[in-house]
Amino acid sequence: MKPVVSSDQSKQQDAAYDGDLGAVMERAGFAVARQASALGGTYGSRVAVLAGTGNNGGDGYVAARHLARRGARVTVMALGEPRTVEAAAAHLAWRASGGEVGRLGDPVVANLLIDAVFGVGFHGDLPGDMSAWTGHPAPVVAVDVPSGLDATTGDAAAGTLPATVTVALSNYKLGHFLGDGPDMVGDLALVDLGMDPAEATLLLCEQSDAPRPERPRDSHKWSAGSVGVIGGSAGMAGAAVLAAKAALNFGAGAVATFVPGDLAAEIDAAHPEIMTHAAGSGDSLAEADPAEVLAAAARFSVLIVGPGMGAGTSGFVAGLLQKTDKPVILDADGLNAISVQTLVDRRSATVITPHTGEFTRLVGQPGDHVAVQDLAERTGSTVLLKGPASIIASAGSSPWLVTSGGRELATVGSGDVLAGMIGALWARGLDPATAARSGAFWHGEAGARLAATSSVTADSLAEAARRFAF
Repeated sequence: MKPVVSSDQSKQQDAAYDGDLGAVMERAGFAVARQASALGGTYGSRVAVLAGTGNNGGDGYVAARHLARRGARVTVMALGEPRTVEAAAAHLAWRASGGEVGRLGDPVVANLLIDAVFGVGFHGDLPGDMSAWTGHPAPVVAVDVPSGLDATTGDAAAGTLPATVTVALSNYKLGHFLGDGPDMVGDLALVDLGMDPAEATLLLCEQSDAPRPERPRDSHKWSAGSVGVIGGSAGMAGAAVLAAKAALNFGAGAVATFVPGDLAAEIDAAHPEIMTHAAGSGDSLAEADPAEVLAAAARFSVLIVGPGMGAGTSGFVAGLLQKTDKPVILDADGLNAISVQTLVDRRSATVITPHTGEFTRLVGQPGDHVAVQDLAERTGSTVLLKGPASIIASAGSSPWLVTSGGRELATVGSGDVLAGMIGALWARGLDPATAARSGAFWHGEAGARLAATSSVTADSLAEAARRFAF
């Protein structure tokens, strides 16, 4: 678990620090120099340090001094005179060591760039002297955030210099993960500068924050966790199957699909490991009786409602939610069949897993961490907003950010697999918020592992889940 902070929270952390800020700057600059050395800023190499007028520039002066001591040929090009006491001291130390400072001006030949122009306080437009460096071919080490990137929103100004590595000072910033940030920061290297912890907007999920319960020695298929998937329709029966396969592969002991009658026999024959129940007749659940489906699903501890369910099923979904107090995951068409008031009225544990479009339809505004937390507080549900960085919120606690996985998960059926994995963890004993967070983390890990050797499909993702179940 690592805190992820806004620009204002980062500034508040600096302002609250009562220690030696010069020593903090020295640690920051040394960390930047180490990253630069790892990228080739070693003996005989040409390093250009682009220095701003604030403490970000001060970190650059310190890094320049350390690299020059190691034999690099360092050129410092400054936007202007330092404006802070600490940056001015770092500038003088660089001068005292024999270093020179020129104007930012036109780009020079270099094997490596250190971007220390603007930090978390940046807003507006980049000066022309900075944007002229955008096309430079050398690798870039950015100090805290790439210059031009808004540290809170992740919006990148025109001419923002993409980094090869960004050295995050003290904390990760929201802008590292949101908006344009992931395309701008490159690899992230977090450095602890010895300051007191900052108040966090989000908590970054790490492997230790994504538990997977062990199975007791005396487990049987029903005590190991049971998941029922209610969904499927003509042309989309595979969505319910994918959710069920993922739940089974991710450690649930018993899994069943509850699908329209015309689809049940086909699914039963093709997937003998998944129990199958016919929910009414025809190829849609629109006319199925919610009470009959719930009676058939009585033995299952967690229900996933929605994968592949299709349009016209809002009455069926409303009936299900009114008649059951079982834990429910609402995904895909299950989400499209409800309103915020449906969630407010529901008194039993619920997880919803919208992507950005579904969230906007449900709430009436685009999703961000503030809107996700607000929805969780209003409804008491656990809300998982799926995206390049997924946000998970529940009432009364700080929201989480999950960044495992990447663009390989942008494939049809990936969300159905995620719902199944969350269902398995919930049925295995985790609370809903932890199940959602852990499921999202391991869903991303499975996708990343697959992408390293092949293209990713939902079917291969559901199969890969078994490698991460325990």
